[in-house]
Amino acid sequence: MVRKLLKVKPITVPQVAAILKAVGEENLDQFQRRTLDYASKFSKISPEAAEKLLDELMKEAGLDEEEAVQIVNCMPKSIEELRVFLAGGRRIVETSKLEMILNLLNKYREEEQK
Repeated sequence: MVRKLLKVKPITVPQVAAILKAVGEENLDQFQRRTLDYASKFSKISPEAAEKLLDELMKEAGLDEEEAVQIVNCMPKSIEELRVFLAGGRRIVETSKLEMILNLLNKYREEEQK
């Protein structure tokens, strides 16, 4: 059966875990179960928080969706780690903007620990 790809949308690791859990583990094939295992182990925040953080990074920090997804997936803890995700572009990101992004990440990290 041929399937037509309608849309490509990057999603975060926590969102992957939520989608696979919603399908039900008994309905997953071996590859999907491995993916669920990986996503469950490496999710740093909840799917709901990931979605909110993704929106905030795109609106407040002006990041594109791919950059925001990668940042949410890895949740960098320092400006140096954060620069790795933003260095691929041709623009120079100001330190104040990086600090603002880091503060957003820390806010969500703290909420998850409560």
